[in-house]
Amino acid sequence: MAAKPSNTRQESIEELAVKQRILDAAFSAFMEGGYAETSTLQIASRARVSKRALYALVGNKQEMLAACIRERAKRLQLPTDLPEPRDREDLAQVLTSFGTRLLREISDPTVIAVFRLAIAEAIAAPEIAQTLDSVAYETTRAALRGIMARAQSSRLLGGHPNEMAEHFAGLLWGNLLLRLLLRIAEQPTHGEIARRARDATAAFLRLYPEGREAANSE
Repeated sequence: MAAKPSNTRQESIEELAVKQRILDAAFSAFMEGGYAETSTLQIASRARVSKRALYALVGNKQEMLAACIRERAKRLQLPTDLPEPRDREDLAQVLTSFGTRLLREISDPTVIAVFRLAIAEAIAAPEIAQTLDSVAYETTRAALRGIMARAQSSRLLGGHPNEMAEHFAGLLWGNLLLRLLLRIAEQPTHGEIARRARDATAAFLRLYPEGREAANSE
């Protein structure tokens, strides 16, 4: 007997291409006309698909927004095979690398545009900010907490992982994100990003000594 087709089959290459086209159309429409004012019909027209296909492949407007943000948040996830830092020098390299990646991705004009969209639509469409917080923001914080927790368990740092993650992020960004959102600063160059990540890491490690040193200082 012929095998029955699986209900959980993988999406075909064609379906994935159409899905990506829908998400690209949705993102550009949100940026140009605002989230609240953009209709699913407009998105379907831009993507050259029917509304039925749009809902079947991606979902409603909020699901499209979440997918757009989630796609960009993937770039902020740490690799699963990240090496365990053996000493403070290793830890400095991990933090500098992650800080560089975080600054580069979030300061990208497209990502900054999403933040501006969330601010502009905060009253009419608060789900944008909620999605940003739960998807993109939490992705970066979870990655940072993971680094801090591993360093703490290896006694390379003395402190609470959540608190250390917040402090490192604060040192990394300073007021740069606000200045980018207000359009009073340009996207930093690769050299500026690398220097900022190194400086933040150095300042952070001065604030948080090794676990043994922290315990002896209490």
